[in-house]
This record gives sequence, C-alpha cells and structure tokens, in this order.
Amino acid sequence: MDHAAKWKTPLLKHPYPKLFPLLMLASLFYFCSGIIQVNKTVEEVAVLSCDYNISTKELTEIRIYWQKDDEMVLAVMSGKVQVWPKYKNRTFTDVTDNHSIVIMALRLSDNGKYTCIIQKIEKGSYKVKHLTSVMLLVRADFPVPSITDLGNPSHNIKRIMCLTSGGFPKPHLSWLENEEELNAINTTVSQDPETELYTISSELDFNMTNNHSFLCLVKYGNLIVSQIFNWQKSEPQPSNNQLWIIILSSVVSGIVVITALTLRCLVHRPAARWRQREMGRAQKWKRSHLST
Repeated sequence: MDHAAKWKTPLLKHPYPKLFPLLMLASLFYFCSGIIQVNKTVEEVAVLSCDYNISTKELTEIRIYWQKDDEMVLAVMSGKVQVWPKYKNRTFTDVTDNHSIVIMALRLSDNGKYTCIIQKIEKGSYKVKHLTSVMLLVRADFPVPSITDLGNPSHNIKRIMCLTSGGFPKPHLSWLENEEELNAINTTVSQDPETELYTISSELDFNMTNNHSFLCLVKYGNLIVSQIFNWQKSEPQPSNNQLWIIILSSVVSGIVVITALTLRCLVHRPAARWRQREMGRAQKWKRSHLST
C-alpha cells in the first residue's frame, strides 16, 4: 500500500497529463517517418523496442513512458518501474535492449500502436529527447476449414458448406475451381464479443452430373488456410425397362446357346454311331480272316 501511495501523488500532479499532448506529436512522427510493425499470434511474446540507448547512470535523470494509443502501459521514473493493471504480471522493460518492453501471453486486445517517449531533465524541467512508435499486430490462426454436405436443394444439384472459426483478424472466404472464383451463397462472418474471434462460413451449389474439384480459401491478414472438396459423378443407373431388356436379352442369348449345343449334339450323334458300327464290322472281318 505504501508503495502504491508513493506512485500515486507524483503521477497525478504532472507527468501523465503532459503525455496526452505528446500523442499528437507521436502521430506526427508516425506519418513523417513511418512505423515499425511487429506481427505475433495470441499467447506469444512481443518485444517492442524503444530504439534508444541509455546508460545505467542516466536512469535517474530520465523518464520513460510506454503507452498504447491513449492508455498508459508502463513508466520508468527515477529508475523505478510501474506497470498499469491491464499489463500487470506479463509486461516488463528490458534496459539492456534499447529499453524495450516485453509483453507476454499476448491477447487480441493488445493490438495497436505503442509509443515510447523518453524525457530528460534539463535546466530543472523534463524535455522530450526521443519518441518512437511500434505497431503491434496480434492474430489468432484459423484452423483448416471443414467442408460438409448439406444435401440436394434440387434435382442434380448438390450443396456444400465451408466453415472455420476461432481466428483473427477478420477473414475473407472464396470458392475456386480451376483458379477461377465461383459465386457462393449465404456467406456469413460473425465475431464473438468477448473473445473477439471470428467465425466464417459459406455455401456453394454445383451440378452433380460433372466432376469437380473445389478449393475453399480463407484469407486473414497475410495468411491463408484452405480445404479441397472433390466430387466424382456417379455412373447412370439403368431404369426398370432397361433392366427387363437386359434380363430378356440374357435369357434369349442363353436359349440360343443351349439350342445350338443341342442341335450340334443331335447332328453328330448318328455319325458317331455309324463310325462305331463300321469299326465293329472291320474288327469282326479281321478276326474271321485271322482264324482261317
């Protein structure tokens, strides 16, 4: 409690109210000189550099302020560090690395522009000696989309749906076939008000009589996730009339084959009997001549 009281009085008197005019200066600096961008995912660690070297001896003579947009993040005054409640237990400063701040267990709410302001005492008052900004972009990765069959809205038409959720920033979904974008239906994007994570889904109708290979493509930021859906047309099934024709054709073919075999047997049977009789006569004649 004593430690908090020591910070409270000087903070309210003069250091922090003076920071708000500096926001305009920070914006001017941003547009004039550009800004560093740091890309991270949720739960990762971000290191944002103040890009200013200060010796250990100078720490008692300077003030370092880190703020995000219009809210305070961290301050170093007379060598002592104060971290604001939203960043407590996950944010600290690294004096050995250009007075960077390290933010752990990143959240989506950490997205934004962070400004480092360094003031140094001169002639009894603090003056701005350095100001730099870093843009932190925190994302949450979308999982690979799932594609489900929604049935047949009409004859020979199939409907499928592509869906993915739990990502950030806001996604865009498109359907492709042979690298050409298709016309989707019922494309919806929603955001959870608590987690700020997005869900996106889209439906596609296609003709079942052709083969297809569809690509569901989801873009968020500079990243992409995708899923492929392949459709193989089915062979046409014969109708009842066609089935009867096939059956009758098979029966007729069988009858023809059986008849042909029967006729062949009938034709060859007398000839076989005649040959047997002739062979019998020849054998009798041969025996009779041998006996004489």
